[in-house]
Amino acid sequence: MDPQTQPMSRAARLRALFFGTLYISAFTFGGGFVIVTLMKKKFVDQLHWIDEQEMLDMTALAQSSPGAIAVNAAILVGWRVAGLAGMIVAALGSVLPPLIILSVISFFYTAFASNLYVSLVLKGMQAGVAAVILDVVCDLGGKVLQTKSVLFIGLMVVAFAANFLWGVNVVLIIVAAAVIGVVRALLQMRKAVQK
Repeated sequence: MDPQTQPMSRAARLRALFFGTLYISAFTFGGGFVIVTLMKKKFVDQLHWIDEQEMLDMTALAQSSPGAIAVNAAILVGWRVAGLAGMIVAALGSVLPPLIILSVISFFYTAFASNLYVSLVLKGMQAGVAAVILDVVCDLGGKVLQTKSVLFIGLMVVAFAANFLWGVNVVLIIVAAAVIGVVRALLQMRKAVQK
């Protein structure tokens, strides 16, 4: 049996959750979507604690909730994996690295702001972040295409066009997509009841 799929004690699961989110948060640059991709690789592909559809749903919830998407996603994964304790541990793991790094940077801000090498490193990291975000878009978009649902694919295309071509606020797009999802679910429940 694969050691990753063997049952873990609650303490071992919480420890793995904390160090997993801590590691991802400490070594990821580029914002929430990059972290969500790495969370998928860790908790879906490697540990098999949640499935891809759940991760997709958690990403949608994390994005539509107030606050940082990375922390929201960590909270949802933690809750799903180990309840309240998992949620607290995952939130701490994802918040501690940026808190420590930002504290150090703010202390040495003047030296960092004027340093040519730091500026060049940050420029190079922007290109890497763009590639990782493109990977997220392709991965999540591919999952939507696999559903072969005209509604979901159409919604994805319209949302993309609304944001990038017409500059519609992301919040409005998320609310509209949520309303469409609720209406679809209600119609499906109604059909199931009528049968």
